[in-house]
Amino acid sequence: MGQKMLFVYNPRAGKAQIRSNLLDIIDIFVKAGYEVTAYPTQAAGDAIKAVKTRHSGYDIVVCSGGDGTLDEVVSGMMQCDEKLPIGYIPAGSTNDFANSLKIPKSMIKAADVVVGGKNFACDIGAFNNDSFIYVAAFGIFTDVSYETKQDIKNVLGHAAYLVEGVKRLPSVRSYPLKITSGEQVIEGEFLYGMITNSYSVGGFRGITGQDILLDDGLFEVTLIRKPSNPVDLNNIIVALVDKRVKSEHIHTFKTSRLIVESETPLSWTLDGEFGGDHCKAVIENRQRVLDIRVPAE
Repeated sequence: MGQKMLFVYNPRAGKAQIRSNLLDIIDIFVKAGYEVTAYPTQAAGDAIKAVKTRHSGYDIVVCSGGDGTLDEVVSGMMQCDEKLPIGYIPAGSTNDFANSLKIPKSMIKAADVVVGGKNFACDIGAFNNDSFIYVAAFGIFTDVSYETKQDIKNVLGHAAYLVEGVKRLPSVRSYPLKITSGEQVIEGEFLYGMITNSYSVGGFRGITGQDILLDDGLFEVTLIRKPSNPVDLNNIIVALVDKRVKSEHIHTFKTSRLIVESETPLSWTLDGEFGGDHCKAVIENRQRVLDIRVPAE
């Protein structure tokens, strides 16, 4: 008997290129001995429900779409008692996590990885009662991804995030926060913060730090304090682009757990999707909790 595969895909992601590749992808799966059930998502949250309600009896769950689709599939799987391996065929605008795992941009080659690759036990982030794969963030620009319309993403690709982000500059605000990680307590007003397990965020490589491992049980944390003048803001931007430049407004460290507290609800984004408003966020690294199919060495 062949193995059974649940294939969840977003038909609109990334200029809807899944439509021209779907039959070839399924053909690759079937030739490799899989019995495939295809499930096209219709709305936000569909992939979570599909995995939670349908995963029983399958051997692997494969998804195709952007990082948001992968986030939903992982979130659904994290709510299941049995954790099945996950394959990923990227079809979004940036696909940060796929790049970190060296999954090919070609959908056909990514499908080959699903059937011929190996399992990688990957860290997954826990955020209060939710999950994320590679980034939890707050502050400036973090709502750009989920408030940028899919049609605009499809036309402009990565530039859509930059165009939408520039619109936010006149309304930059800061957030008074208390951030606790082990013995370390950081307080102040912050423009931005990101807790990551990825080599890139928003398509920008190197912004998350150095010596990054996706299975070491540690997050890379970047916190940006409110600048007091335009010169400080310029120094922050230069330091983010060039890691050799240091700024007293940027805190970076590694941790497996941290708590972010705010007097008023703080909006979060998880893997580019809206993660809710929270006065307290408990963020923990679940080390090597989920298998992701990656290229064989």
